Amino acid sequence: MLDAALLALGQVFTGAHLGFLVIGVLVGLAVGIMPGLGGIAGMSILLPFLYGMDPTSALGMLIGMVAVIPTGDTFTSVMMGIPGSSASQATVLDGFPLAKKGEAARALSAAFASSLLGGVIGALVLSVAIVMARPLVLSFSSAELFMLTLFGLSMVAVLSGRSLAKGIAAAGLGLIVGVIGTAPATGEPRMTLGIDYLYDGIPLVVVAMGLFAIPEIIDLLKRGNAISQTTGLGGGWGKGLRDVLRHPWLVARCAGLGCVIGALPGLGGAVVDWIAYSHAVQTSRDKSQYGKGDIRGVIAPESANNACQGGALVPTLLFGVPGSGSMAVFLGGMVLLGIQPGITLVQTRLDLTYTIIWSLALANILGAGLCVLLARYVARLTQIRFVYLAPFMIMITMFAAFQATRSIADLVALVVMGAVGLYMRRFGWPRPALLIGFVLAPGAEGYLYQAVQFYDWDWIWRPGVLIIAAITVASVVLGLRYGADISSEGETDPAAAATRPRQMAFTALFLGAALACIVTALGLSFLGQVFPLTVGLLAAGGAVWVLVHLAMGRASALHDDDAALAIAGRWSGRELYLGLFVAVVAAIWLIGFLPSMALFFPLFLILIGKAPVIRSLILTASALAFIYGITTGMSLRLPQGLVTSLLG
Repeated sequence: MLDAALLALGQVFTGAHLGFLVIGVLVGLAVGIMPGLGGIAGMSILLPFLYGMDPTSALGMLIGMVAVIPTGDTFTSVMMGIPGSSASQATVLDGFPLAKKGEAARALSAAFASSLLGGVIGALVLSVAIVMARPLVLSFSSAELFMLTLFGLSMVAVLSGRSLAKGIAAAGLGLIVGVIGTAPATGEPRMTLGIDYLYDGIPLVVVAMGLFAIPEIIDLLKRGNAISQTTGLGGGWGKGLRDVLRHPWLVARCAGLGCVIGALPGLGGAVVDWIAYSHAVQTSRDKSQYGKGDIRGVIAPESANNACQGGALVPTLLFGVPGSGSMAVFLGGMVLLGIQPGITLVQTRLDLTYTIIWSLALANILGAGLCVLLARYVARLTQIRFVYLAPFMIMITMFAAFQATRSIADLVALVVMGAVGLYMRRFGWPRPALLIGFVLAPGAEGYLYQAVQFYDWDWIWRPGVLIIAAITVASVVLGLRYGADISSEGETDPAAAATRPRQMAFTALFLGAALACIVTALGLSFLGQVFPLTVGLLAAGGAVWVLVHLAMGRASALHDDDAALAIAGRWSGRELYLGLFVAVVAAIWLIGFLPSMALFFPLFLILIGKAPVIRSLILTASALAFIYGITTGMSLRLPQGLVTSLLG
């Protein structure tokens, strides 16, 4: 084993391997910075270039990319409040508030340092686990994986802030949105409304960006100033590094969580950052700043999501079972190179296995180092008037959402989810709870069906199931005990009681969605109805609970960011900007993406931003050149529009 490790180390530091590793790192950072693309799209870009390459160099390029995408996507999560990918959703909760306080450089440097340490820990764990983890990974059946999804749902108790009722209702709605499509056991359509787009469900990138990106863009436009409320970046770069050094055990614990969760196929980065964030909250004495700009809320998820890549390689290399979506594409790349993953690979080509491990560690170091060097300069974007950044962010958001399934319906779903997220933020509903429910719904339903099919209902008494159930109960108890100390969506407004009818109407919409899910489920076969019926009842119970609290005037349920304006009978401006998104989507549907942006940019900058005409035209030309270059270089599609299609 030692000889193989040393031989692999020599191969990693050859000029060819290092060169291709750096190429992979640079492409990975570029893909990570672009919201919505993520590891699957990035890995797919590199696959055509693998033909005829030396296997060692090609693996270096692939590993370089997959290792640093969770590092690069931190930029938009921290600076703009837009989750760069599913692995950086939790980073938004505290990273973006830090940027708004003028501490973007601190948040970014802490995130990159945590990513570096988490990635290296993940590689070290992989080097040991690749030999020892086989019995552990094989012991996890569908029953244990189902319990792990319930453990992920238990995080809602922590992330619900002051209103557990809203958290349960939001998580229930997320589960309902997650079951839209066809039932995995029977293929029956559920809540599709006869729309072809909904038969495959709503993509994660559309839901995540709708819930977080659109409300933040509208909020910043409403405020009318820069993202950061202060002007000095100060010594943020060094301060972020010191923050990480002050919390070494938090980094180690969350990296360990990332490795374990990453090694379980089907969970991956979409869950691990929320689990790490909730762990940080549960183990902290002072919880008052979480959700407002606590640096620990950045360190925890960023440590976990990079370590997750090392964990995801365990089942990929040992069994040929991809631990995540990006690992599935990585698996395809290995097959293209003539490398067959599995136990045989570890037994006969241990040197190649360790080449992958060393490349993973080195890629994390290179990626984090490059990002730390760029952090101070990129953070200066938060000082620009947001009205100049807004059209770029709207364009990127639309572009990223469209790449989900390359249907105009992606943009419609984006705006609908944006409206939901906008009013959830206004009325103090925890958006992370909805996102967690959505992410976990497909896995929970699939694993439950498999567990019942394989073990009947005896799976409940499996030792692993009982252990995870005990951990889940403990997590819920801790969440109920400490959740009230966390502010997930802001402080309760005393004037919100005057707008109680509007809040009750919004809650009634949640209840209506839950009842629709229940009615739909009752018309399905037994296997198709069990899960949607359960989540519908859960969401309905949470919504009724919130309605009761609102009727009684409970402070935990009352919240309205614009209560004063509503009382005065004035519009908050949110609806106007939401209408702007609707107008842009309508223009894209009619005349196509690039013509719509060519009209939208100058009109927005001149009419709303009060920018000079020449500057507006220069910014428009730059934006169009950028998006055209991205789509051409990556062979991506843009919406053509109805008029363009009719004209051929």
